[in-house]
Amino acid sequence: MGPTKRVRYRSAQGRSITRRGFLAGALLAAGCAVATASRVIGSAPPAGSNATSSPETADAGDLRQTDLPVDAASPARTYNGSPNDWSLVLVNAENPLPEGYEPALAPLEQGFYADERCTAEAMSMMDACREAGLSPLICSAYRSKEVQEGLFANNVQKGLAAGLSLEDARAEAGKSVAVPGASEHQLGFALDIVDLNNQNLDETQESTPVQQWLIEHCGKFGFILRYPTGKSAVTGIIYEPWHYRYVGREVAEEIRELGVCLEEYLALIGG
Repeated sequence: MGPTKRVRYRSAQGRSITRRGFLAGALLAAGCAVATASRVIGSAPPAGSNATSSPETADAGDLRQTDLPVDAASPARTYNGSPNDWSLVLVNAENPLPEGYEPALAPLEQGFYADERCTAEAMSMMDACREAGLSPLICSAYRSKEVQEGLFANNVQKGLAAGLSLEDARAEAGKSVAVPGASEHQLGFALDIVDLNNQNLDETQESTPVQQWLIEHCGKFGFILRYPTGKSAVTGIIYEPWHYRYVGREVAEEIRELGVCLEEYLALIGG
């Protein structure tokens, strides 16, 4: 990884924010083709790749303390995380990013970028997976607001072309691409990782050697499988066995131990 270029800009509130230039990653991502059945997320993977994009939204359900594992709900338990931890920021339709938000970026690989505070851990995880004899491939990471808007608009247009009203087209688009400002990819902590031998973003990823390894070991590098099976009613997102989110090592291993998703963990620690 090479050095990054620091850029100064101002948010809508006039606050000066620092970010690092990310060059090719976001530009490549903006040019991706997005299809209803086979959608490509982020910038183009290496030649021969056929990675398709991830659905990002579903109907959200209410989180109830009684839905949590008994040991997790115990009032006597203390937790490693704090609601104020920078790595535990919650981003979804109910908790959008502030207007003008941009992370300080650092390079990953294949032209992708992520928040500089998690890139070293991300690359260590990718290297360790490869050392295990596997072939992980990042197919999406940070996306700018403009890229997210483009992906969403493309899906809206497909709905309109299919005869849907604008309202219905936007609703349908939101099932596959998050509304701009509500995507974890804009936060800079999210990675979509596929197996080189199966680049489809669907549930077949779960059985690939890469995903089996990542699900077992990602916590050691501070990552969690962000949208696990059986949690769609809480996260509002379908099961995505390819979408990993940085939360820090101690919290990641605790979330895995408890068997909860990020929303449930934040409820436990008072977030």
